[in-house]
Amino acid sequence: MNQQALPPEQQTPVPSPCINVCKMSPATGLCEGCLRTIDEIRAWRAASDDDKRAIWAEIRRREGQIDFG
Repeated sequence: MNQQALPPEQQTPVPSPCINVCKMSPATGLCEGCLRTIDEIRAWRAASDDDKRAIWAEIRRREGQIDFG
């Protein structure tokens, strides 16, 4: 299967969730573009693929909880 056909969290290497909308929400503490915390953003570059997949899992969980109204 083509890597691009897979969800990002299943690709190797694991792509960044950054969509260049870099604005931290004071209400949630998350980036409004990628739904990561500042600590997750800082750790991304040095993170293993397993760690990156764990961050993606958190992003997916957050997507299910946030009302994008």
